[in-house]
Amino acid sequence: MARTGQQLRVRTAKAMAQSGRPSVKTATEKKSGLGDRLRYMFDNSMSAGTPALVAWLTAATLLLILLFAFILTVTGMGNDGTDRNFFEELFYNLLHALDPGTIGGDVGSWPFLLTMLGLTLGGLFIVSALIGVLATGIDSKLADLRRGRSIVLEEDHTVILGWSESIFTIISELCLANESRKDPVIVILADRDKVDMEEELKVKVPERRGTKVICRSGSPMDIDDLRLSSHDTARSVILLAPDSDDPDSEVIKTLLALTHEGNEGPRIVAEIQDPENIEAAQLVGTGRTTLLDIRETVAKLVVQTSRQSGAAAVYTELFDYEGDEFYFFEDHGLAGSTYAEALQAFESASVVGLIDDGVSKLNPPPGTVITAEQTLIVVVEDDSVLDGQSRSLTEPALTMLGERLSDEAQPTQALVIGWNDRAPIVVRELDRYATPGSTLTVLTTYGEPDLPAMSNLAVTVVKAPSTSRAVLNEHVLADLDQIIVLCYDRDLDIQTADSRTLVTLLHVRDILGKVGSDVPVVSEMLDDRNRVLASVADVDDVVVSGEIVSLVVTQLSEDGRLESVFRELLGAEGSEIYLRPAEWYVKPGENVSWATVVAGAARRSETAIGLKSELLAEPGMRFGVVVNPPKSQTYTISAGDAVVVLAEN
Repeated sequence: MARTGQQLRVRTAKAMAQSGRPSVKTATEKKSGLGDRLRYMFDNSMSAGTPALVAWLTAATLLLILLFAFILTVTGMGNDGTDRNFFEELFYNLLHALDPGTIGGDVGSWPFLLTMLGLTLGGLFIVSALIGVLATGIDSKLADLRRGRSIVLEEDHTVILGWSESIFTIISELCLANESRKDPVIVILADRDKVDMEEELKVKVPERRGTKVICRSGSPMDIDDLRLSSHDTARSVILLAPDSDDPDSEVIKTLLALTHEGNEGPRIVAEIQDPENIEAAQLVGTGRTTLLDIRETVAKLVVQTSRQSGAAAVYTELFDYEGDEFYFFEDHGLAGSTYAEALQAFESASVVGLIDDGVSKLNPPPGTVITAEQTLIVVVEDDSVLDGQSRSLTEPALTMLGERLSDEAQPTQALVIGWNDRAPIVVRELDRYATPGSTLTVLTTYGEPDLPAMSNLAVTVVKAPSTSRAVLNEHVLADLDQIIVLCYDRDLDIQTADSRTLVTLLHVRDILGKVGSDVPVVSEMLDDRNRVLASVADVDDVVVSGEIVSLVVTQLSEDGRLESVFRELLGAEGSEIYLRPAEWYVKPGENVSWATVVAGAARRSETAIGLKSELLAEPGMRFGVVVNPPKSQTYTISAGDAVVVLAEN
């Protein structure tokens, strides 16, 4: 067909030539004349943008003043009769071309004045065009800056890839963590408008505490866009799970883009929504990537906090940077001391474990001897105060230690209201902690609960409206030991799901108040803003899914060693957080130092890290929790107080 078309064009051209009619060139026909080639070269130069336009205008200006300088020199016309050489005329003409007002000072013959008028008019055209070109170029450059397409020239910064509601909590926490650093920088790369990101951050994270936040627009999955963040020179990279239909696939693609040049580079912390994708993600970036299973983390925290009132406040204190959190102390000077002695060593730092050959161990046996090579895991306000940490001078009052050992475990009754993708993990964890003979009722409006294999729990599933007062009256009973309210985020949008949860919480707390029950109620909220509304329902603990994950992600991005600490803290093996009656550790009604409480816990092979008491409660709260009090601080232990400890069971 192509050959036939070419033959047809040839025959047509011959026919037109024979008929005497000129051939007509079409717009797409190849041209080879000198004018066409010059026009083609001119078009190519103009496509270079503002620099090419300025170059052409400069050339036009030179040509203009050269022409008029030549005319004035040859004709001998001069201003007020003064003779000038060619170069003086050249400079004089340049002033006329650039400044139209110069003509007002010209004197001389009419031919000279008319010549200068022509030069000035030509200059007006060139200067006007130059101003327009420069204005367009500046506007284009500003538009590029607004698009956020320039590369970031930073080092030792934190890079956040992607955008979600959790980014505001992460940035707030990073700003707190960066207070002890010099000129800290956070770089955000997301497939969003740069100005929109900056405006939203300005509203939701107004207090930066000296941290500079830089936004860039681009896809984290694109290698070229990824270079805009200078991730290779960063201290750490946080990869957020996007709000899309398949977030894990996008996370894995971004991990491939980050590690396509090898595994050398900064630490990467990535969120994974579906546990089934963990293995695939682990194949990418082995050795420098920490994967956070969102479902597993949230589900375990829900169960941990539901077992004991006040636990959520402890976890939040340990996971955020507002108060005291986990740090690592290498030059501790406690070589040769036992772990029990180390517990009493520092005035304002709580020793909670050891790291030996990269393996962490929380709450080791009291008789464990510490070596110089081991790193202490401590709970302290900030790592900057570790080097100047003073030794404790408070001696524990061993005569004030409690006598009671423990209560015998009894079967429990639990109620789970709601169902989502995290619910099977919640039920599995409840079964792990339950005593044989315990029962669990699952009340849900949506979904078909897929229950895991049970060892200790007898589970009953009830399909009914979970916001119905009549239904809740039937199942919210006084003899329950724990109540968990889950969000319907699999079936409803975020705000609707949280609204259903809030309505359920109001009914549950009102029912418990009427039956005189003080059972802890734990709920998860998808939007952190709804946590304030949940407090109206007088709920003991509210686990905000997005917020708690954001806190963990931020901690892991700052220190990769925390991964093993958090795994033990939330896992099935090792020590966990418990809130146990204070009379187990010290005699009630006595004024004792915190060092005495720590000694009472060490005698039980436990590590005391905090205290829960009504005396510590702020106005409007049922209880207060303090973590890592000074060893010299004294407390009067009363009924209902609890000691926060790390223990194996």
